[in-house]
This record gives sequence, structure tokens and C-alpha cells, in this order.
Amino acid sequence: MTVAVRPLKRKKSAADPADLLAWYDRHRRVLPWRARAGRKADPYAVWLSEIMLQQTTVKTVGPYFTKFLTRWPTVEALAQAPLDDVLRAWAGLGYYARARNLHACARAVVERHGGIFPADLDALRALPGIGDYTAAAVGSIAFDLPAVPVDGNVERVVTRLYAVEQAMPAAKPEIKRLAASLLPPRRSGDFAQSFMDLGATICSPKKPACVLCPWNDACMARARGDQETFPRKAPKREGKQRFGAAFVALRADGQKNLEVLLRQRPEKGLLGSMTEVPGSDWAHDFDLKTALDAAPLKAKWRKLGGEVTHVFTHFPLRLTVYVAELPRGTRAPKGARWAKVSGLTGEALPTVMRKVLSAALD
Repeated sequence: MTVAVRPLKRKKSAADPADLLAWYDRHRRVLPWRARAGRKADPYAVWLSEIMLQQTTVKTVGPYFTKFLTRWPTVEALAQAPLDDVLRAWAGLGYYARARNLHACARAVVERHGGIFPADLDALRALPGIGDYTAAAVGSIAFDLPAVPVDGNVERVVTRLYAVEQAMPAAKPEIKRLAASLLPPRRSGDFAQSFMDLGATICSPKKPACVLCPWNDACMARARGDQETFPRKAPKREGKQRFGAAFVALRADGQKNLEVLLRQRPEKGLLGSMTEVPGSDWAHDFDLKTALDAAPLKAKWRKLGGEVTHVFTHFPLRLTVYVAELPRGTRAPKGARWAKVSGLTGEALPTVMRKVLSAALD
């Protein structure tokens, strides 16, 4: 008689926070906003970097962070700065509501807390532009409060570690619960940064370096061999294509320097308070035949070949660009102004408008 013997399952060890912290002590990234080992973090630098890093890469943020910290070394200095100056310095980082909230938050820290960031999660969450994630990041990293900030890197690590089958974004509450369950009794700030570093350098979206991971024996997805499939994602709904027209009006001033007509977008809504060239509304059913109705001035408008394309978070955009040369002395219409082309780098122009100007001026 043959007896079937079931193979013994290898017992997986639980993820130990001490293992991750030991790995972090050896391999922590050197970042402009990160305090050196054994040094206390600057809450202002932590907060500034966390706002900038939302939806943006570390590589992109580095120069902006250094520029901001040089120009406005304290939260008081940032609070006193004109919003237009902050928006100009922010131009190119995208998601411009963050810049407006950054300025509003700096003012609130000065007005409500005497220029000192509060070492309290609820008080941090009450500040403009600070949600659960940023409060947890600033609270843990700057003040060692018991919180785990869950960003995309942490989500990826946790979903693989526990093989979370639920698709994003519905899985977020469960991921937060699991991440919080790993929080050690000490070194909350280092633990938060170690979690982020693990996802950024080892537990990458594709081809994760599992053999180097301090939690590889505890990772359920690695044991199954399907770690690259996590986190699970629901089918992405792409926004409906929008169309519009942009008008680049040019004139020569008295010194024969070229100037371009600019205006400021409304404070509320997409790209609020940013600078743009005049244009039409962006609509799904935009009719190119009526595009010139939106022209800011009467002129001989020349339509450029091709289109300028840009993809926002919720929809793709295609703009038809028109160019006209106006006589010297032409007055700007109400709500617009003439700006020197040579000084455009200092304007608060979002990326889509820089694309439009590049197409017209090249």
C-alpha cells in the first residue's frame, strides 16, 4: 500500500522591522533634504521635499529643492514671498495646486504656530495642503512620531510582502493597516525612510532585486514568483481627448527685443494662477473653424502645422497654435501683458505653455 506524503511547507519568517532598519543603516540614500545619520531632521526641509516629491521623481525635485531652500531658507521667508514668485520658481514641477498650497501652508505655520511646524499629527493635517501622507511623513521623519507614510514605494513593498490581491486604489486602507502593523517602537523616522528607500532601490516596479532585500524570506509574492504583478491595478480609465487653440502674439519693443503676449489663468481650477498665452477653452467638441473667435487681438494669424500635445492627469490635450506679429506699440488687451521673450525662463509657465512657445518661436 502506497501512502501519499504531503511535502512540508517551508515556514516563512515574519517581516522584522529590525532587519529593514539594519539594511537602511548600511544603504540609506544621500538626499539633499535628508538629515545625516544621527542628526535631527529639519521639519521645514522635510515638509518642502515631501510636497515637491508628490507625483514627481527624486531626480527632478533635487534642483528645485536646492533653489527653494537657497531663496527661502526658512518657512517665514517663504510665507513672506509673493505667490507669483513662488509659482515662477515652481514652474516645471507640475501639479501647480501644490505650489499654491505650499505658500498657504507656510503662511499658516507662521500665523498659527509662530513659524514652527507642530509636532502633532492632527495639527499637521489641519494645515493647507497637508493630508494623511504628508502629515505622517513630516511627523515621523522630523519628530519621530509613531506613523508610517504610505507612498507608492511603500504600497509596492507591502502588496508584495503580503500578496495583497485587492486592486488599487481600493486596497489602500488595507495597505495602510499592514504598513502600520510593522512600525517598530523606536526610530519611526528612520523606519519611514527605510521603507521608501527599499521600494525606490530594491523593490522596484520591474525586475526587483529580491536577493538583496532584507525581507526576501518573508515576502509572499517572491515565494510565489509573481512579485512583478503587484500591486494589482484596476483597469485605467483614460480621460476623453480635449482640443483647443493657443495664440502667440509677438511684437518688437523700442530696443527691438521681441515680446510675447501673456496672461494669468484664473486662481481656481487647472493650472490655477499660472501664466499662459491667450487661447480658447479646452473642450471635447472644440471646432477649429471658430478658433479665431478666441484670438486676443485682431491680427493676421498664421496657423502652424501640426499640433502641440500634452497629457494631464485626467485627460490628453491637443492644441492648434496660431502666431501673429503685431506693430510696435500695440497695447495689451485687458487682463494680458507683454513680456520679453528673453525673460520667459523666469515666468510661471506650465509645461504645456512652454511647448506652445517652443513651437512658435523655434
